[in-house]
Amino acid sequence: MRLILLGPPGAGKGTQAQRLVERYGIVQLSTGDMLRAAVAAGTPVGRKAKDIMDRGELVPDDVVVAIVSDRVDQQDAKAGFILDGFPRTVPQAEALDRMLAERRMPLDLVLALEVPEKTLVERLSARGRPDDDCETILERFRQFNSLTQPVLDYYGRRGILRRIDGDAPPDEVFNRVRRAVDEAMASNSP
Repeated sequence: MRLILLGPPGAGKGTQAQRLVERYGIVQLSTGDMLRAAVAAGTPVGRKAKDIMDRGELVPDDVVVAIVSDRVDQQDAKAGFILDGFPRTVPQAEALDRMLAERRMPLDLVLALEVPEKTLVERLSARGRPDDDCETILERFRQFNSLTQPVLDYYGRRGILRRIDGDAPPDEVFNRVRRAVDEAMASNSP
């Protein structure tokens, strides 16, 4: 099972991805975690990404695609993976499709967690991360809405997008996510 988990900041992608990892035995590939690790390690790409992330902007496609490409090639991703927070733009989605086609690893499903903005602001404010101040949160919403909606449309046209109401307790959201994944697995079985 190869899937993408999309949603605005604070939608619960990390929580739901971890539950999918536990249930289906696949690996979570979080671009946010990979980028934060690069920032913490002080790598060249990490230093470049830090300046951009501190402004609430998105890291350039070429940097993110390179990180994801290397990660998908690792052994633990061969049985399946969840991409958390990637792709965020149509060019990233197209680059991902090309990369996966070269590896004969097509996507099975794209899940979009949908949560009202008011709930998202409350969730993010409670996290207490340095990049979760009010102005940065609002900039991240603007970025998400302007760049990621076309990605949802892109996968919707391909027929692999499932929208999930994420404005509920995590267990209830996971039941919705699990049903969508199980349906996709059943429809993709020979």
